[in-house]
Amino acid sequence: MDARSIIAAIRRKQTPSPEALIWFANGLATGDVTDAQAGAFAMAVCLNGLSDNGRVALTTGMRDSGDVLSWTLPGPVLDKHSTGGVGDCVSLILAPALAACGVYVPMISGRGLGHTGGTLDKLEAIPGLSVNVSETRLREIVGKVGCAIVGATGRIAPADKRLYAIRDVTGTVESVDLITASILSKKLAAGLQGLVLDVKVGSGAFMKTLPEAEALARALVDTANGAGCKTAALITDMNEPLAPVLGNAVEVAICMEVLAGNRAAAPRLHDLTIALGARLLALHGDNEDDGAKQLTRAIASGQAMQHFAAMIAALGGPPDMADDWHTHLPRAPVIGDITAPNAGYIAAIDGEALGLAVVDLGGGRRVETDRVDPSVGVTDVVRLGNQVAKGQPLCTVHAASEAAAEQAAQAVRRAITIGDAPKANPLIVKRIQ
Repeated sequence: MDARSIIAAIRRKQTPSPEALIWFANGLATGDVTDAQAGAFAMAVCLNGLSDNGRVALTTGMRDSGDVLSWTLPGPVLDKHSTGGVGDCVSLILAPALAACGVYVPMISGRGLGHTGGTLDKLEAIPGLSVNVSETRLREIVGKVGCAIVGATGRIAPADKRLYAIRDVTGTVESVDLITASILSKKLAAGLQGLVLDVKVGSGAFMKTLPEAEALARALVDTANGAGCKTAALITDMNEPLAPVLGNAVEVAICMEVLAGNRAAAPRLHDLTIALGARLLALHGDNEDDGAKQLTRAIASGQAMQHFAAMIAALGGPPDMADDWHTHLPRAPVIGDITAPNAGYIAAIDGEALGLAVVDLGGGRRVETDRVDPSVGVTDVVRLGNQVAKGQPLCTVHAASEAAAEQAAQAVRRAITIGDAPKANPLIVKRIQ
């Protein structure tokens, strides 16, 4: 087998054999496939797609390109994954909340991709914290704390690590087949007994329409269940940021507020966290309503915060994160309001444009080698449907310089449409069993 013939077949809209796709996945891990070939493969798949069997073969090949974990723990091993949006920091709240309910969560996460933020980038805004741990250390933290949010070790789905970085810089993110293989190769390699997927739809998502989101959700659920992992998905609204903040340190801060019991700081973020966790607990056999109550209590009581703080300390972060997070998180040198140019209702928010404005501030990557500034972003973003007066703040920008702040202000004003009141969107659009 060789990479050129596999790429050529996909270019001709033919799906290579499962053996060929498994070989290609292994070649990504071993280096037998070059960066140029990986980029060409990603573009061919993005344009022409794979069959259902091809998607399964690529996913399992990427999963098996490294170690596949197994667990012996006194509770279920469960996890959640989001397909990516803006202001989406559910993982930082859900993992410790599940741990407080007796669940074990080995959450292998990723970095920012395109306009969306990455969970690992957010965690690394915390001083001293490292998401790069050995498999032995991952097992220690999960066993002791109940949850660990980390990057894939060198031996967990190494094929995905390689392809993920190439997709980010070659404009090949928006592919059902590549998204499915990327997500599930890491998740299935973690040895899960259950998985819930948060598939975003709307202006801030990779999937802009419901048919696109449903196709991805069904591909993910069917592939994961076919591989033996109980999986369900919620399709959720991303026509506005999930939390009213975008950026690494500011998203950690809003999560700390929610974990401290302040639901009002980000009600949509809190409520979706509960809904996803309850659905996940139901996959393991619990009653979904009872699961929602358990998770709500875990957050309100402070137990979830305790697990989060213990995880942060175990990953090298400050031991007093629960009590003094404000002093630990970096602050941008320039902070100021971005105001509305005219009066009206917030009629639409272009979430992708808003996310890219944060990337341009330095909060994400345009190319793989870009260094992320954890302090920059936007906070207090207006909600869709809110009425604003001329000169009223649309959000607050956190920037490294006055020039960067002004550039972000222009981008934010272009991303937010002021006009007539829009129709309200439900937070949970559809459930995929």
